Amino acid sequence: MNTIEQLKAAGKLSIVLKDEKGAVKETREIKNLVVNTGLAHITSRLLGTSSNVMSHMALGSGTTAAAAGNTALESQLGSRDALTSSTQSGTNNESIVYVATFSAGEATGAVTEAGIFNASTSGTMLCRTVFSVVNKAAGDTLQVTWTVTFSA
Repeated sequence: MNTIEQLKAAGKLSIVLKDEKGAVKETREIKNLVVNTGLAHITSRLLGTSSNVMSHMALGSGTTAAAAGNTALESQLGSRDALTSSTQSGTNNESIVYVATFSAGEATGAVTEAGIFNASTSGTMLCRTVFSVVNKAAGDTLQVTWTVTFSA
């Protein structure tokens, strides 16, 4: 089997929750699932299909386990946030790092899921994860750093 036949995409996200004064309240690192629509998006771009790049992240309160067939969050909290950065990283540029910051008043509540999308509404979902509750108060800021790594 050649390397391309063994290519895997995996992700993890790091969450940092800060209070209104900037003090860290909670940090987490969580694995995620690259969903079928995300895999199709990746392969279509390799073929040269013109499709929007991943540009937004969303938080939600859904608790149903992430599944390959997911195309949206179960219960999105507020609107999607534009990514503050998207960069390549790793020894061989094998990873993409997406960062979004949900400011005070955004995505407030019991946060239990997250996703990456290529549009502010609708669009294609790349990844989804579900995790134990992170309680984001109205004055809190939550930064999510999401790394998707490709390996053989």
